[in-house]
Amino acid sequence: MSAFGSLCLPMAIGASTITTTSLRPRFCAPLSSSASPPTSLLFLRPPNPIFRPKRCSPISMSLAADSSSSSSPLVEISNDAGLKVTSPGIIGQNDLLIVGPGVLGRMVAEKWRKEHPDCQIFGHTITTDHHDELIKIGIIPSLRGSELTDKFPYVVFCAPPSRTSDYPSDVRLAASNWSGEGSFLFTSSSAVYDCSDNDFCNEDSPLVPIGRSPRIDVLLSAEKEVLDVGGCVLRLAGLYKEDRGAHTYWLARGTVDALPDHVVNLIHYEDAATLTIAIIKKKLRGRTFNGCDNHPLSRQEIMDSVNRSGKYSKKFLGFTGTDGPLGKRMTNSKTRAEIGWEPTFVSFPQFLGLPD
Repeated sequence: MSAFGSLCLPMAIGASTITTTSLRPRFCAPLSSSASPPTSLLFLRPPNPIFRPKRCSPISMSLAADSSSSSSPLVEISNDAGLKVTSPGIIGQNDLLIVGPGVLGRMVAEKWRKEHPDCQIFGHTITTDHHDELIKIGIIPSLRGSELTDKFPYVVFCAPPSRTSDYPSDVRLAASNWSGEGSFLFTSSSAVYDCSDNDFCNEDSPLVPIGRSPRIDVLLSAEKEVLDVGGCVLRLAGLYKEDRGAHTYWLARGTVDALPDHVVNLIHYEDAATLTIAIIKKKLRGRTFNGCDNHPLSRQEIMDSVNRSGKYSKKFLGFTGTDGPLGKRMTNSKTRAEIGWEPTFVSFPQFLGLPD
């Protein structure tokens, strides 16, 4: 599912074997938003009082002290390549766990650290493919099967369903690492709304009935896991930035067999990250929100903007489809009013430097 008029989800980036030297978790290098395409999904076991190295192979862990900061015990993590990462034994009141530290997850981490410079940010992944990158940007990585020290006051789940056979179960496991304080937020998709004829759709619109679409069933089941424990759900429209999104896919193909009039709803990655932060800061319980720019566009309008912008070396040739659903027109005025949030990029044309 994708940002092309069907299901669009924020993706997670995997993690690679680390070969660097020892780093401290409070290392605060600037986060990069130009991460590689998302590939991972993350999982957590229920937390235990301490790390248990025998259950986390190939990662081994040993206690270490940090004389330069607090007196809290630290856990030193090493892998077969010799990398050691010092991880705190005590979770702070502003510490954040990101399940799926991909493009969106890393932006959330960057913005959260700006507001809480002394916090610890953890990222849980299904592989070690990008663990070295996570460490360099100040995210403490952990791998599927590892056991984290404590429960976290803030948990953001932004991993996609594409790398797992039981997405709701994965969300349930992530929820077990939430302390019940702060906030637990799950990023879902606006595809769950039962609108397809160019109708307007808001936070209170009807959902796709269970049983109609297996893909939507998975999302709705995952949302239920979150809401049942008091977490919040953020249903995001199609995510994009200059080098990532539906427009780059269509541009690469040149000609696409799809209906040009199909309406697409969008939100910039940066705006999705700021909305995520704004929601978790509210510490709300059992709520559902929409993430979009309130400026729906047809596929043709999107690619016309790309061609006019002059920002891309290629030109899009056109859509050749003649039938199909017309899509929906998402609004999130209710979300904006309650959360007190507005997007930086009010529309896709404005992002490209064009008048709306």
